[in-house]
Amino acid sequence: MPFALISQDSRSDDKKAIRASVADALSDPDLTRLLVEPRVSERVAPSLADESDLYLAHVLAALMVTERLGVEVAYVPAEATQATKRYGLPHGPSARELAEHGHASPVPLIRDDAATVLVGRARHLGAEGAKLHGETYVDSERLFTGEVGSIRIEPTPEEPGLRAQVERLLLPGRWLHGRAAQTGGTNIVVEREGVVTTRVLKRSTFYRHDTDLLLVRR
Repeated sequence: MPFALISQDSRSDDKKAIRASVADALSDPDLTRLLVEPRVSERVAPSLADESDLYLAHVLAALMVTERLGVEVAYVPAEATQATKRYGLPHGPSARELAEHGHASPVPLIRDDAATVLVGRARHLGAEGAKLHGETYVDSERLFTGEVGSIRIEPTPEEPGLRAQVERLLLPGRWLHGRAAQTGGTNIVVEREGVVTTRVLKRSTFYRHDTDLLLVRR
């Protein structure tokens, strides 16, 4: 099976460099599988695990925007991450073994309205440490309205594709499952894979892309 290894040689948030690496791998017309190997050298996320997931997310976004999701993807992180927990994946040498010899199956690909892919977790927060003012819907079901600390959103490997909950310190809210989670409000900032963007929004949506991801899982 023709495959290519993409081993990280840039910051995990350097989208231009990551897209160039993906494009170079995709130049092989016989390519059927990408092995994505994060190698963190400069931290931009809170943890090494978050760095690895951030890198994977940008690789998947590059595949998505170039409409090359027919290529299988294998994830080879050195340690357990939020994404490995979400999708039941190994890490370390076991991940490399699976990447080279495992089988891919389709899983929902979750993205947002900024064309960023989500592989581990995201949060909708209030700007500058304030509480979030607004409301969140998962598909047509309201998750909250009013004021909360944060909303947590995670991809799921099974249908319909994602889940969301109100985060509370002592008693987290129930999970709602759906194809999309949309928050509207006056002071939204978005955290993706542990990294918070500073831009304040009035609306942010995570939703299932129209093409699934072919992920090596078994």
